Amino acid sequence: MRIRTYPKAHILQKFHTHCQSLAANGNAGYQREFEELSDTAKEFSCRAGELDANKDKNRYPFILPYDHCRVKLSLLESQPHSDYINASYVPGGCTEHDFICTQAPLPSTMADFWRMIWEQNVQVIVMVTALKERARCENRPVLCNQYWPPEKGTGCYGALQVTTVSRHHGPDCYITTIHLRQHNNHTGRQITHYYYPGWPDQGVPKDHTSLVNFTEHVRKQLDDTPRLGSTVVHCSAGIGRSGTFVAILWLMQLCARGIPPDVHLAVRDLRRHRVLMVQNVEQYILVHQCLLHWLGGKMERPRTQNAVVHFKTAQPQTHRQSRKDWKNRRRNSDHTHRPESTHSSVQVSHTPHPQRTAWQSLRESLHTFNPGKLLQRIIPPSSQLGSHTQHNTHV
Repeated sequence: MRIRTYPKAHILQKFHTHCQSLAANGNAGYQREFEELSDTAKEFSCRAGELDANKDKNRYPFILPYDHCRVKLSLLESQPHSDYINASYVPGGCTEHDFICTQAPLPSTMADFWRMIWEQNVQVIVMVTALKERARCENRPVLCNQYWPPEKGTGCYGALQVTTVSRHHGPDCYITTIHLRQHNNHTGRQITHYYYPGWPDQGVPKDHTSLVNFTEHVRKQLDDTPRLGSTVVHCSAGIGRSGTFVAILWLMQLCARGIPPDVHLAVRDLRRHRVLMVQNVEQYILVHQCLLHWLGGKMERPRTQNAVVHFKTAQPQTHRQSRKDWKNRRRNSDHTHRPESTHSSVQVSHTPHPQRTAWQSLRESLHTFNPGKLLQRIIPPSSQLGSHTQHNTHV
């Protein structure tokens, strides 16, 4: 099969037009596409996370990894269930294990978290949450427990020593160099820890430019550094912001290689590896807006209904509610069930388009092969990002 590659300007023009159509009629297209994701992966089990022995290892009781793609730790002294951690392998274009999306470590799971980093040969950790919710009340909810020494120094987590070597403060993020080694072993590894605290829980950053610049910096780091293992990405639950970040970075990689982005297909693939990746419509729209910004066009970005979709519910769903709703959908659905409405105030039109657009034709062609390995099949890993001279590539 052949798939055509395009110049960046061409991708921008077509993608801008596509986003305009999604934003029409109060974001009806965005809402429709997001609702179509509601039944994704309902057939997958989460038995390991539901075991009584593992319940206390979950930050949120209803956010659990699928059994078929959960990260398994080595057993500690043959202890049953010591292989469990709330973490999932997710694709990023080359393999099914490009990323590990996980919950923020709890005090009781920090040793397991660092054991995962060691066993999976992780070199980069991306943290897209603040430690606490930025509320004015004193009892702010903890979104992530501090799991590395904040200043120069060493902390011990199980059999591993974690040393903060240096810390640099960028405009909107912190970049920390961490040295990781096992006790009684002088050979260690260097970990780069990216900390982006300005992204609110279940929301979107106020400044898209900031997130785009941060994601592009991480993307270049990953492209320039030979990777031994997966890249770890986490927020608090490891689903909404983590999934959004991975989707943006993954689709940036495709665009850089001349492949138009398909946000819907990418998010659907992510959701087959971890529950509720890209958790709400606001985040789904954010993926599109960040890609438009990154593609570099100076044309006006498509307008959206007050930048986000407003729901009828007065308060956003908690992670517990989201997971319960998701489990109820799985329980009450069969193979012919249509996606449920999320009770949005946006009215969605299901009138089919009079003719198939070039963008739709491309999206249909992308469905014929595994999107999780799209990047690998398009361009060999040894090829350079900037080369788009060959416009017909075998897949």
